[in-house]
Amino acid sequence: MKKLVAEFIGTSSLVFAGTGAIVINDMSSGSITHVGLALTFGLIVLAMIYTVGDISGAHLNPAVNSAFWLSDRFAGQQVLPHILAQCFGAIAASSVLHFLFPTHAALGATLPAGSDMQSFVLELILTLILVLVILNVFAGAKEKGVTAGIAIGAVIGLEAMFAGPICGASMNPARSLAPALVSGHLEHLWIYLVAPVIGAGLAVFACRGCQYSACCPVTSKAK
Repeated sequence: MKKLVAEFIGTSSLVFAGTGAIVINDMSSGSITHVGLALTFGLIVLAMIYTVGDISGAHLNPAVNSAFWLSDRFAGQQVLPHILAQCFGAIAASSVLHFLFPTHAALGATLPAGSDMQSFVLELILTLILVLVILNVFAGAKEKGVTAGIAIGAVIGLEAMFAGPICGASMNPARSLAPALVSGHLEHLWIYLVAPVIGAGLAVFACRGCQYSACCPVTSKAK
């Protein structure tokens, strides 16, 4: 139960701060700027990793849960409860934002600026890179684990910085599901539910194929 509460709090904080920044940026004529939005997402994830990481692992993302399960680092019976906690946390945050800003149409929902396929491929690759980093920093030396939050937050900020204007750079089904449900913008939701999960799965295979034994426990056991 502690782990589920931690995932609820961590994911709700991520969605409240990240999509809240998008909403406030729209309501204040761009005062936060795109760079500020990217930094907000990266910094809130960094903060939550150090806040709830020791309790639940701070996955905060159904795609990350799936990747840890596929790489034999997470028990199968825990996957669905963690994903539900993350989704409910995200929906709670979007509901609060809707209460605070009822006139905002999208509530920070991820919407493609180009074609659906363009955003699908971008989300897949972005998630692959993010999950590959996560799998590696949590499997390396103790010193690497201490700075895991910095590495993961930096990757999220970096990817949001360059890809956000085109695909939204969600990389997280829970982050996209919540504002889409609350705002009613469901037309492109499938992209942000399917692409990150596929990208996370590919990241596991990339990690398993790494020649360094420290990269993935599954590879280490095989050796």
